[in-house]
Amino acid sequence: MLSDVRLPPAETHEQFMAVRRDESRLGPAVSALVRGLGLGDERVERFADGSVPVYAVGDRHVLKLYPSTALPEGYDVEHAVLRAVEGRLPIPTPRVLEAGRVDGWSYILMTRLHGESLAEAWPRIPRDDRVELAAAVGETLAALHAVSSPAVDAVVGPQDWDGFIRTRREACVAHHRADGLDEAWLAQIPGFLDSVELPPSAPVLLHTEVMREHLRVVRDGGGWRLAGLFDFEPAMRGAREYEFASVGLFFSCGEAEILRRLLLAYGYRESDLGEQLSRRLLAYALLHRYSSLAWYLTRLPAPPQPTLDCLATHWWAL
Repeated sequence: MLSDVRLPPAETHEQFMAVRRDESRLGPAVSALVRGLGLGDERVERFADGSVPVYAVGDRHVLKLYPSTALPEGYDVEHAVLRAVEGRLPIPTPRVLEAGRVDGWSYILMTRLHGESLAEAWPRIPRDDRVELAAAVGETLAALHAVSSPAVDAVVGPQDWDGFIRTRREACVAHHRADGLDEAWLAQIPGFLDSVELPPSAPVLLHTEVMREHLRVVRDGGGWRLAGLFDFEPAMRGAREYEFASVGLFFSCGEAEILRRLLLAYGYRESDLGEQLSRRLLAYALLHRYSSLAWYLTRLPAPPQPTLDCLATHWWAL
């Protein structure tokens, strides 16, 4: 019974950080929760990654836990979005089987996607197949951005997108300074943002962290195809182009052919693809709520010149 499940306290950020990786405290409670959900003695194995605890339960299920400190951004958002996108995208997404709250935590039991991580498979995938996968991602994002759901509108924010962007812009330099960004880059941020016009956009449902690590692929008849998209916990409602900040950083990774194919499949025209779009995507990357330019500079190829103008057309090459 779920009433017998005893998870460690995680009502504050400090409590959560103290138990986040402590399987001696989480493990027995998770096993009890799995049994209470009717999965008997299925093998439970924690995934290495993730900001919150996520477990493989046998071969067909995934259990994700959300501490009180992550509500409502975590459980409420992911629960609503998974329900809303089920069967409405060209590729699979996890299907919610059970969801609820127990002993101060929330949980979602969902189906497990097939295939392997695109991040792991990428080096083995031929160039032509990579381009076709990019097209499939573009089509998937177009379908995601078309999803409309009252349940999503009720819990997925921000409610004032323009206000969100304005606040992020006001705090942008301080945010990146606190993150360890070099002063030479920090000095360029105000002028760069002033020079980029972010056009009005009706809010759409965004994943916000489209990356190879959040995509599954399978080899099919000698080629490769997408087998799923997951991790909707950081979903938001906002401007469409905010989505492509993470796409350039974590999916195309500066490869112009990959990003071009994705954007064209999404619905952009050839005439839309150019320097101004690249600059808008860098602006959204700087303003992203999880932005870390200091980290990106260690992860992606250095631009020919140490300027944000050069960075825009280097990482979001078109």
